[in-house]
Amino acid sequence: MEQKGPLTEDCDTSCAGTETDLKPVKAALIDEHAAVQVADWFKAFSDPTRVKLIHALLQRELCVHDLSELLGMGQSAISHQLRYLRNMRIVKRRKVGKTVYYSLDDAHIEQIFTQTLQHTMHGE
Repeated sequence: MEQKGPLTEDCDTSCAGTETDLKPVKAALIDEHAAVQVADWFKAFSDPTRVKLIHALLQRELCVHDLSELLGMGQSAISHQLRYLRNMRIVKRRKVGKTVYYSLDDAHIEQIFTQTLQHTMHGE
């Protein structure tokens, strides 16, 4: 396919907009606090190690030792990432004696992660 001219994300200079009344759209826009929370949440998914941890926990509840073995990383590095994910309410922990088991916080995490993974694989 032949490209005709440079690709641009801007409207043409003659564009006066397509909507005559943007007030309803503006009124429905996400507020700043919620926008920051959503952006922070997606930042949690921006690290490959955290993505692997989430994917492992999608399979089943695991302890830090198991996760360390699976990812070939030290337990302190795994614990650091799990703490980050726990603070973001992406994973939760359950303590049995001295062993701490991690799992996904709720079904929403599983759905979002699975849909994102499916979308990624769809493009390949």
